[in-house]
Amino acid sequence: MNLKLIEVKAEVAQALKNGVPVVALESTIISHGMPYPQNEETALNVEKEIRLNGAIPATIAVMNGKIKIGLTAEELSLFAQAKDVMKLSRRDLPQALAEKRMGATTVAATMIGAAMAGIEVFVTGGIGGVHRGVEETWDVSADLIELATSPVTVVCAGAKAILDLPKTMEYLETFGVPVVGYKTTELPAFYTRTSGIELGNSVNSAEELARQIATKRQLELEGGVLVMNPIPEAFSMDANAMELIIEEAVNSAKEQSVSGKNLTPFLLNFIKEKTTGESLVSNIELVKNNAKVGAQLAVALAELR
Repeated sequence: MNLKLIEVKAEVAQALKNGVPVVALESTIISHGMPYPQNEETALNVEKEIRLNGAIPATIAVMNGKIKIGLTAEELSLFAQAKDVMKLSRRDLPQALAEKRMGATTVAATMIGAAMAGIEVFVTGGIGGVHRGVEETWDVSADLIELATSPVTVVCAGAKAILDLPKTMEYLETFGVPVVGYKTTELPAFYTRTSGIELGNSVNSAEELARQIATKRQLELEGGVLVMNPIPEAFSMDANAMELIIEEAVNSAKEQSVSGKNLTPFLLNFIKEKTTGESLVSNIELVKNNAKVGAQLAVALAELR
């Protein structure tokens, strides 16, 4: 890795050196996914959940011309309150680093940073995917291409419900990305546990999942593994009601000509307002649940080594 462009927090570097399990976290959920102060509280609680389950958290972001692998509490607080933070995917990293801009890493950019640092497991809320109306917009998230490229396992609560889920699954299959249900045989849909889409691969423990990932590495197959971990039942929202709100959000985005990297934040904020904040609570809880599973997986992988 290029040490001029990457800065690994001392605690994370020591853990990686000693074979202690580490879990990467994205920063877009802080700057673009939630309002302050819930974003800072959630980030700290997610890091705490990872520690409670035996791993070291490493929140990834771009600051001062460096890809930061692990943020201090002070840096995280600064990030949570900062304005005009760039939303970074693969294509945006060179600009943000060259101009020394503050940037939040999406799933794709976080996978790149994690792979550079040698971190195997990354926890997020939901991945990007194929957007509804792709026939007209060609809007496909770079997250999917990165999953086929970077050797990082991503634990999520499904693709975001605002997406075209069947097309997203077809894309992942085409590029050979293993999609594994964690204690589920059905694709979760972020805010809800169900989508009607069956998964052909599911496991019931972190150890079973770790064996599949280790086998993929032994085969030297490029790319990552996508783990689908449903939102806890207590916080799952009504699927039919959510679908109506999502359709309204998509139509509103079209009317206002919202597209590109602004689309997902617009849709998520629209949904939050329409559900009077209920979706935000669900979002927070599903990320914490993913952190628990991600940490357990990182521990299981460390034990296999």
